[in-house]
Amino acid sequence: MSYTISLFTVGTKQKERQSAQPDFFEKDENLEKFTPKQQSELENRLLKYQYKSAGNNSDGKIFEHADFGEAFLTDSALYFSTSNDFDCILEVGMTASEFTDTGEFAKYDVQEGGWEEV
Repeated sequence: MSYTISLFTVGTKQKERQSAQPDFFEKDENLEKFTPKQQSELENRLLKYQYKSAGNNSDGKIFEHADFGEAFLTDSALYFSTSNDFDCILEVGMTASEFTDTGEFAKYDVQEGGWEEV
């Protein structure tokens, strides 16, 4: 079993908050796409955090971290997945929070009840 933390645009967060759809995240049209610049910045930041490129699939790019699991970058979200180990969850959670420091992105942790408020 794994633990997943997601990063979306602030626009997606605003849309989700205004929506009454329980399946909001399951519909691609609800998710605001990253700009090419944002995608590039997220990729570069993953590399700085010691995530290594592990290939692509039809939906996005896969990155792996030797200690903390993997990250999956799509055109509208960045998904961090790790084991249920407390230290891994803490590290991945802090990383995702740090990625919101530009004000462009919002962290969503379904296991913790939703959006992170800073």
